[in-house]
Amino acid sequence: MADQPHIELKNVDLAYGDFVVMRDVSARVARGQVFVIMGGSGCGKSTLLWNMIGLQTPAKGDILYDGKSFLQADDAERESMERKFGVLFQGGGLWSSMTLAENISLPLQEHTQLADDEIRRIVRLKLALVGLKGFEDFYPSEVSGGMMKRAGLARAMALDPEILFFDEPSAGLDPITSRRLDELILSLRDNLGTTVVMVTHELDSIFAVADQAIFLDNASRTVKATGNPRDLLRDTKDPAVREFLTRGGQKEPAKAI
Repeated sequence: MADQPHIELKNVDLAYGDFVVMRDVSARVARGQVFVIMGGSGCGKSTLLWNMIGLQTPAKGDILYDGKSFLQADDAERESMERKFGVLFQGGGLWSSMTLAENISLPLQEHTQLADDEIRRIVRLKLALVGLKGFEDFYPSEVSGGMMKRAGLARAMALDPEILFFDEPSAGLDPITSRRLDELILSLRDNLGTTVVMVTHELDSIFAVADQAIFLDNASRTVKATGNPRDLLRDTKDPAVREFLTRGGQKEPAKAI
């Protein structure tokens, strides 16, 4: 169906045992959108992402990909869905004992039957896409934090996923590097049609890349707002949403990339 979302969250409860972090989270993400999960520290942003990729299981509700339940799928169906995911964790998640090329080769070696020459060609291509051409033989300890994040992104892209999940991609980066990462995210959306789900509290990134966002509110443990962040800043009457989007005295959105 033309109007079927790429991803749908249906009344999802996030919990650790009896402690409910967030209730009734619902959202629809169109194919090729950048969808941002935003909110203050401890509100459950990363927990929601972990539930979406299968590292945790919601206490209630359902998560659908292309109209099919991720939670009710059998093992084979779930593995097929997960093959369409690429994930970039906060620290990049690279193996320190492997070169950048070896890190990116790993999913290709594990999940494909490609010959070594073809894997090396793909690895060079993915590193070039994130601006790391020529760094194949460097170890994570030999590159900057921003380069590690980009190498982590190259690994997340290794299997040409339909959906990329980013957990605080700009954390610990300087403003220039963060902006370059935002530009790369938009390039993936525009040139490859990739759907992006991004957890962040960074306002510049939120306003620069988000097509759609949800705001998770710590106090009420509910979704307080859904929409384009620029529209929310202009129209919201909710004080928690307005306070979050105007931190640092910001009155106008950061300029779009």
